[in-house]
Amino acid sequence: MPVMFCQVALVLLLALSGLIRSNGAGNVCDLGRRPSSRPHSVSILEFGAVGDGKTLNTLAFQNAVFYLKSFADKGGAQLYVPPGRWLTGSFNLTSHLTLFLEKDAVILASQDPSHWQAVDPLPSYGRGIDLPGKRYMSLINGYMLHDVVVTGDNGTIDGQGLFWWDRFNSHSLKYSRPHLVEFVSSENVIVSNLTFLNAPEYTIHSVYCSHVYIHRVTANTSPESPYTVGIVPDSSDNVCIQDSTINMGYDAISLKSGWDEYGISYARPTANVQIRGVHLRAASGSSISFGSEMSGGISDVVVLDAYMHNSLSGIAFRTTKGRGGYIKEIDVSNIHMVNVGTAFLANGSFGTHPDSGFDENAYPLVSHIRLHDIVGENISIAGDFFGTEESPFTSVVLSNISLSMTNSGSPDDDSWRCLYVEGSSESVVPEPCYELMSFESSYGRAAAL
Repeated sequence: MPVMFCQVALVLLLALSGLIRSNGAGNVCDLGRRPSSRPHSVSILEFGAVGDGKTLNTLAFQNAVFYLKSFADKGGAQLYVPPGRWLTGSFNLTSHLTLFLEKDAVILASQDPSHWQAVDPLPSYGRGIDLPGKRYMSLINGYMLHDVVVTGDNGTIDGQGLFWWDRFNSHSLKYSRPHLVEFVSSENVIVSNLTFLNAPEYTIHSVYCSHVYIHRVTANTSPESPYTVGIVPDSSDNVCIQDSTINMGYDAISLKSGWDEYGISYARPTANVQIRGVHLRAASGSSISFGSEMSGGISDVVVLDAYMHNSLSGIAFRTTKGRGGYIKEIDVSNIHMVNVGTAFLANGSFGTHPDSGFDENAYPLVSHIRLHDIVGENISIAGDFFGTEESPFTSVVLSNISLSMTNSGSPDDDSWRCLYVEGSSESVVPEPCYELMSFESSYGRAAAL
């Protein structure tokens, strides 16, 4: 009878976890579409731009976008960037616009800080990421836009980030580093068919956005680049990232939703996200991370069909006391890991605070995490799960996982390390820690929720 009860409990728990896929982010990528043609098109050449890699073209891009605003109510327009090397500082986009980079077209980011406007920090962060105070505006910006597309025939946007990385490492930044592409409070955004190189910090950042579709992009930075991140859905919903290759110094894909008291107050979660068909490398970070800035909440995320390689960790859940918020209803499946330090990381004591104004009693919730159908080769540590005593991580379900360990069978074999976590498992090799083998405690919590 006890054996039968455990079997039934496990089946029910897996069924409850399966609802993540059916009711969560399962169809968001089906909403993506190919960029529609615009009835009007102009070339950046018509605004005096010179593609020699030396002439500054910021004014040409700004004037072109200003001109194309007049077509917003006429079906929109396309700004065409032909082959060449187009040096520019920051510029803004407008609604109903397609920015199209032809093959062999390269937009080069200026390395002169005076070409980057300083702007206020995001309200859900309260300060810049690197430093208190302001931040440099991103290279390509969209604010409160509708129906905007950044695409091409595999053209390139190069942030020339070495300048910024050196300043970060030497502690000589005046403001927090810029990103390559950032959309704020926008909806119906498409980024596709482009190569992004050498982002100063984030490559593509969508914050307070809805319906963001990122398809067939390549994003690369040096493995030594400090805290560079590929794609960052941040307090955004209905996001699809698919068929892309991302190689970063820190995290390849990182989901966020605000920092401590600022994120709690702003209260804009990241929700309904699907990530599929991606190849990821994160030299000193995680192939896919949740947090650590997650105070607005992260939920209903599906990750499937991903290849993760040469990363410090594969899937990471990061938070700490004072964050508040939640990470819940996460489904990760059909993953292949190769040369990954820690396959699964869940850390309840990760990250710093923006200032002293955080609430020490704002404990984050991490619950209903399902990891299944995963294989790994040359893995150093299978899992590090460290919750907090005041708010343990609960309802973590592992199934059909097979990891080939670098130190398997050795006296130092310590494949799983767990504290303040509860969950269940089935068909997991190497066998997980006992905290992830207890059907009764995790099932009871799942049923109560």
